[in-house]
Amino acid sequence: MLADSEDLATLYAPAGYIVKWTTLPWEADEAYKLRRAVFCIEQGIFIGDDRDEIDDRAQLLVAVSCIAGMPEQVVGTVRIHEEEPGLWFGSRLAVHAAFRRHGKLGATLIRLAVSSAHALGCETFLAHVQSQNAPLFHALHWTTLKEEAMHGRSHHLMQADLDFYPPCRTPHSGFVTKALPVRSAA
Repeated sequence: MLADSEDLATLYAPAGYIVKWTTLPWEADEAYKLRRAVFCIEQGIFIGDDRDEIDDRAQLLVAVSCIAGMPEQVVGTVRIHEEEPGLWFGSRLAVHAAFRRHGKLGATLIRLAVSSAHALGCETFLAHVQSQNAPLFHALHWTTLKEEAMHGRSHHLMQADLDFYPPCRTPHSGFVTKALPVRSAA
């Protein structure tokens, strides 16, 4: 029996990941389950479910692990939406705990989120980012506009530098990334 998610990560090593817009119902279902696991159970930010009215108009993106080129499991997700013409937001970035060390899944989800919005006319892309994740976003060419409290936690309102995110006009195909070797803690 597995002791924790790190044991799972050592035993289950996908060959790669597809990061793309959701195209199949199972991808969306699994993305919402992952969000509940991260934001409701792990972090305790929401009770029961994290879905809100934005989900009705947002585009959901997923990172799907692949074995022999076949989709296996949704291991990451984020959503994007246009708040007003040219102004886009990203939110609910989540990566399964067992896959946070399998490569740059969060960074690749962010890259596709901004690049696909850019292709759709985005002029400004913003996100409310939990403070502990701000360094990742800074490394990906985002700027903190202000610090604020949301859902009882410290957040940064951040803006992506669109010069570093060329438009992606094929978001349904998305990006493919190879799995990095998992290193044992021992």
